[in-house]
Amino acid sequence: MSFVCAAGLLAAFAGCKSPEDYRRDADREAYELVRSRRDQLAMPDSPFTIEPDRDRLDQRIRRGEVQDLGVLDLPKALEIASANSREYQAQKESLYLSALDLTLERWQFAVQKGGTLAAAVEGTGSEADRASGDAGFSLSKLFGSGAVLVGDIGLNVSRSLLSSDGWGAVSDVGLSFTQPLLAGAGESIVREPLTQAERNLVYSVRDFERFRRTFAFDVSSRFYRLQQTADQVRNQRENVRNLQELSKRNKALVEAGRLSDIELGQARQNELRSSNQLLDAEARYARLLDEFTISIGLPVGVALALDSSGIADLGASAPTDQGITEELATRVALANRLDYLTTVEQEVDAVRRVAVAEDALQGVLNVNGDIRAFSQDGQPLKFDRTAWGIGFDYSLPFERLPQRNSWREAIVRREAAARTTELAGDRIRADVREDLRQAATQLEGWQIQQNAVQLAERRIESTRLQLDAGRADTRDLLEAQESLLSAQNSATASLIDYTLARMGLYLDMELLRLDETGIRLLEPKAEDGA
Repeated sequence: MSFVCAAGLLAAFAGCKSPEDYRRDADREAYELVRSRRDQLAMPDSPFTIEPDRDRLDQRIRRGEVQDLGVLDLPKALEIASANSREYQAQKESLYLSALDLTLERWQFAVQKGGTLAAAVEGTGSEADRASGDAGFSLSKLFGSGAVLVGDIGLNVSRSLLSSDGWGAVSDVGLSFTQPLLAGAGESIVREPLTQAERNLVYSVRDFERFRRTFAFDVSSRFYRLQQTADQVRNQRENVRNLQELSKRNKALVEAGRLSDIELGQARQNELRSSNQLLDAEARYARLLDEFTISIGLPVGVALALDSSGIADLGASAPTDQGITEELATRVALANRLDYLTTVEQEVDAVRRVAVAEDALQGVLNVNGDIRAFSQDGQPLKFDRTAWGIGFDYSLPFERLPQRNSWREAIVRREAAARTTELAGDRIRADVREDLRQAATQLEGWQIQQNAVQLAERRIESTRLQLDAGRADTRDLLEAQESLLSAQNSATASLIDYTLARMGLYLDMELLRLDETGIRLLEPKAEDGA
């Protein structure tokens, strides 16, 4: 009876941890690993969790609790996107899983506990004649040298059900070890899975931070392009208004007999064409707005308006001189690009895997030893017999084709990793060169278009005065207004292109940062990347 009670208590104890407890344990370990690696890599200190927020904005919109977001500026758009984007959530989960993998590899080197309980009744025919039970508990430990040490204790109880004899109990306790001497021996070989898991988590932290920055750049690009389209709509709407006023003026002059029907038709024709272009621009803006809404993780149809001061703010804050040399930009990019640092270190991983694969070409030679003590029958705490043994086993390396192929494959992958690193460096150099060219070109284009807008405005003013004085006709004013509309749209496009080209350059130099104000661009210094 005592055995049955003990077995029940052990079973209850073993099952007292709920699935939710295991989940909390996994999260605690994984989050702590992510936090510590981010600290080690000097990443921004920000809360990290993969738990979905049931009260986040997109869910409140779907529940009908929010219908209007009001005016949206870039910092608010970035905040919404990071909290609601499906892609952003997937990247966080990928980082979490890398940390979870590391917890498993660390566990392999921890003291591992095991326990078993078994009970049986045996008999012949329809009659039971014997009952028995076994309980065991073990501890095992893997060491960096490859040695495995196992300690265990067991208890067996049994009794005959055909006699009045009580329970007979026998216990034993033992200790055994195995130490590889050839293949599988040595800390660098044994700890390789743990080493790689540690490095994989570092890579995942870098990948996540690089994603955050490229994601912010993508959201900013969509936001600015949306603002550009909104500005085109405003320009087109103003153009329609001006043409409507011109049509009214010409109609009054025709009715007064001071202007021909031809000039009225010209104004009216341009007014209708501009009105149609306004409809197209408004439809294009509505489509881009829906695409932008989806890209930041919100349901289509929620009311939002862009901050109309965004274009003016860009123009006021845009630098008129890039001031970054190709040599400085390239040096900074190669020293700081998170994805490039990972590529370089993955080449080191490939070199290490060659050594591991080469180790497996050896034969397997293990030294084994064990010692075990047994108790007297019916006295489980009194050990009076001891048995021990020591020896070795050796598997001759006669057939090593799988190991040979793995080793050769590791060498090939090492060479491929070296080429990948070289290619990544060349691509960064080419990207930086292109970024600098684009920034310079777009800056010059924006400055040209600013002058074009000023010239078009003066042309319209002059043409109107000449029109009133009878020294110009309607066609001259229509052409001037078309020129102004084109110059305004081109100036906005050039400003957006320059802004994004500059942001792309800083992103490629890994000098783009995120904070509560949105995006910051850190200026490179001469000593950066040295």
